[in-house]
Amino acid sequence: MGRVVLVTGVARHLGARFAERIRREPGVELVVGVDTEPPRHRPEAAPGPLAEYHFAPADLRRPAIARVLAEYGVDTVVHLNVSATNPGAPGRAAVKEINVIGTMQLLGACQQSAGPRRLVVKSTTAVYGSTSRDPAVFGERTQPKTLPAGGFAKDAAEVEGYVRGFGRRRPDIAVSVLRFANIVGPGADTPLGEYFALPVLPTALGYDPRLQFVHEDDAVEVLRLAALDAARGTTNTGTFNVAGDGVLLLSQCARRLGRPTVPILRPALGWVAALARQTRVSDFSPEQIGLLTHGRVVDTTQLRETFGYQPRFTTPEAFADFAAAQTGGLLPPERLTVLTDRLAGWLGGPEHEGPERDPHSPTADRS
Repeated sequence: MGRVVLVTGVARHLGARFAERIRREPGVELVVGVDTEPPRHRPEAAPGPLAEYHFAPADLRRPAIARVLAEYGVDTVVHLNVSATNPGAPGRAAVKEINVIGTMQLLGACQQSAGPRRLVVKSTTAVYGSTSRDPAVFGERTQPKTLPAGGFAKDAAEVEGYVRGFGRRRPDIAVSVLRFANIVGPGADTPLGEYFALPVLPTALGYDPRLQFVHEDDAVEVLRLAALDAARGTTNTGTFNVAGDGVLLLSQCARRLGRPTVPILRPALGWVAALARQTRVSDFSPEQIGLLTHGRVVDTTQLRETFGYQPRFTTPEAFADFAAAQTGGLLPPERLTVLTDRLAGWLGGPEHEGPERDPHSPTADRS
């Protein structure tokens, strides 16, 4: 028998791509895709022998996932259903349930099963937060100055806590947690990608944060290495930052996209984010406001030394590939009209005296 790999979150672009990629791996006999709905767009499979693929419709919040593990004899679990949004969730509360409760159910099923030997969990560098007191570069052992108060970052921090507890209870299972920087690429479907798709980019007045990206191709390759290399005598276990080398300022991103920016006072930026969510233009979360104010950069030494892998795309190259896939007219005219009219009404109130000044802001010492 070859490897049996279970992949959660296959309804999303990254999950679908990884499921197709792992089918081409020698030694993999079966790939089981799990989600509440099948992939909307399955990538074209490359020529060559492919492992068998089964889609198992299942809600991770339900105990049925234990039956899936037992039915297919799963030995490797790749948990990608931890995301800021979910196609099967109508609101933030449902997304949190899928992220946290879904992970707890999956870990409980793995703990009770004798089959799994490898667990890979997708996380995010958002667990470090984004504040004015942050260090210039985060390492895997760096503790955030302020714990995430809500949103996807808090979900990911809770998920990582449950995974650490699982690792202590099942030391026989190799566990890897991959903290991805913002994933970009021609097909990446993320809230930050929605933000960059706006025809005009609202920014925090007085700030120009440093940003890091990882290309979707590199994300898939790192997942592949984490899922399979333990079976070849290596020990790719632990927590790893995953990002392309280098950084980009938000202003550089806007110029490369050809997008104008509208600097807005920090409190007003929260109103704009709420408006964007109400009109479903973009999932502009509070944690994203923090990122677009203070930025975030992580160290990837552990990834290179442990995995022996250097991301093929640097941060500027990954963003350039994303920018090349963008086109004009990304928003329906009626939605854009609603957004601009309401934004004009909100910002037409009393004038503020001036921008807030922060000696630790990116424009103060990192520009």
